[in-house]
Amino acid sequence: MTTTARTRVPRNTVSADLIVTAALRLLDQAGVEAFSIRALAKELGVAPMTLYTYFRGKDELLDAVRDHALRAAALTTAYGGWQHQVRTICRRLRGQILEHPCLTSLLQQRPLAGHESAESAESLLRALVEAGFDEENAARTYTMLLGFVVGVTTLEVRLLEENSDPQRREKVREIMSGLPADRYPALVAHTPALRQTVGGDVQFEFGLDLVIAGMEQRLILAG
Repeated sequence: MTTTARTRVPRNTVSADLIVTAALRLLDQAGVEAFSIRALAKELGVAPMTLYTYFRGKDELLDAVRDHALRAAALTTAYGGWQHQVRTICRRLRGQILEHPCLTSLLQQRPLAGHESAESAESLLRALVEAGFDEENAARTYTMLLGFVVGVTTLEVRLLEENSDPQRREKVREIMSGLPADRYPALVAHTPALRQTVGGDVQFEFGLDLVIAGMEQRLILAG
């Protein structure tokens, strides 16, 4: 049996960008709860104190990781009607969460703590004001949209994780198929359809359509 030694980062090549990239990779693999400065330092092959040269602590590093992921999403958009802008921002945010599942936790814990988060919020709020929402309703709608995207995509990520486990998937199937129809008639009748609505682009677009239709109706009533 042979073992592969961990590759150490060459001396004087550590940088903030390298640390953030490695942290994002580690967070996607292990999750926010298991992440630590010590584990990241071990991954990079450096002493933990080396990382504190670039970031004052774990929270600052997590903010930098979140901002890096949001920056890659290119969340801002400056063209099209407000519906198009809302759809673009929501779709790109969902795409980044699916690519980097650790964002589900980072956005829930610290949604507005960094510059890139502020940039995406600015873009979305501007679109809502242009649509005709007043200050209070623009703020409420922004919060609702953020909750919709993060909530729905978080559920999608969790279901993808569960469905990747054959035993877990089979157990859920057995539970659903064993429900008594006389006690749960609606649930049993809709079980095949429900299997098609647990995630994916079609389901997300369906929800986004409902949300935007509600926003349009709200503007009509307010006008």
